[in-house]
Amino acid sequence: MNIAIIGYGKMGHEIEKVLLERGHNVVQKIDIDNREATLTAEGMKGVDVAIEFTSPATAYDNIERCLKLGVPVLSGSTGWIERKAEIDALCNELGGAFFYSSNYSLGVNVLFRLNRWLAKAMAAFPQYSVKIEETHHIHKLDAPSGTAASLAAEMAETSEGRVAVAKEDIISYREGEVPGIHTITYDSEEDTLVVSHSAKSRRGLALGAVLAAEWLVGRKGVLSMDDFLTI
Repeated sequence: MNIAIIGYGKMGHEIEKVLLERGHNVVQKIDIDNREATLTAEGMKGVDVAIEFTSPATAYDNIERCLKLGVPVLSGSTGWIERKAEIDALCNELGGAFFYSSNYSLGVNVLFRLNRWLAKAMAAFPQYSVKIEETHHIHKLDAPSGTAASLAAEMAETSEGRVAVAKEDIISYREGEVPGIHTITYDSEEDTLVVSHSAKSRRGLALGAVLAAEWLVGRKGVLSMDDFLTI
C-alpha cells in the first residue's frame, strides 16, 4: 500500500515503523509544517489510505480534506467526536471510506465487547456503583480519553441507561509516559468487580491501525473496529 501519515508525532513515527516492517510505502508524512502544501490533490495522488492521528483542533479538517480528495482515511484522533456525525454524512454523500476508532489496540477492542456484555448483565443489580478510570502520558491533550468516553457511552447504551458514568465523572490521570490504562470498577457492599486493560507501548495501537488500514483498501462507507474484527 501507499500510505500518507497525517500527524508525524510519536504515534506517527510508531505507525511508520509498523508500515515499513509490513512492506508498505510511506509516500507522505504530513504535519503542521507542511499540511497546507501537502494535503492537496497533487500531494495525495496515488495514496491508497491516509492514517490520521493528530489533535482535536485539526482532526476534523484533515478527515474532511481526505474525503473530498477521494482518499480513504482512517483516524484515531480523539477529542473531536461531537462532530463525527457530520463526517459520517459527508463520507456517505461522497461515497468515500472513513474508518474511526478511539483506540486501535486489539486488547482494548476486546475490552469494549466485554464492557457491553458486562453493562447489560449488571443492569439487573442496582446495588453496584460503577466508575471508569483512565491514565495516560502527560502529553495527551484530551481528558477523559476517547476510549474512556466510548466505554461510558457504550455502557449506557447497552444497559438502556441503567448503568451509566457521566463523561465529567470519569477519573483521568496524566502521568509520565504511560501509554494507556483503562479500568472499569463495579463496587457494592458485598464485593468489587474490576476489568482493566493496560497498554505496554504505542506499538499495539500502531499495529491495530495498520491492520485496519490494510483491511480498509477497496471498501466504502463509515467503518469501525466492530466491522474489522470478527471476534
